[in-house]
Amino acid sequence: MSLDRIRLAKKRTIGTNQTTKALQQAAAKVLYVARDAESRVTTPVIALAREQGVAVEWVDTMRQLGKACGIEVGAAMAAIIEE
Repeated sequence: MSLDRIRLAKKRTIGTNQTTKALQQAAAKVLYVARDAESRVTTPVIALAREQGVAVEWVDTMRQLGKACGIEVGAAMAAIIEE
């Protein structure tokens, strides 16, 4: 899967708390979730995204997602706010 879309996004959230907030405010356009993140963390956020009709994209690892977002550590999830 290509991560160019999140990499090139003008505005994005990184991490569970920021991403959850963006979904609650109906600001998120696309949700990215790392497959190796803990399901107890990701499941409620994925449910919220699906409830709001936000597309969910899967990324193989937290490390790949973090790197695509321009950070040195892994990220369980991220969202595009504005492209």
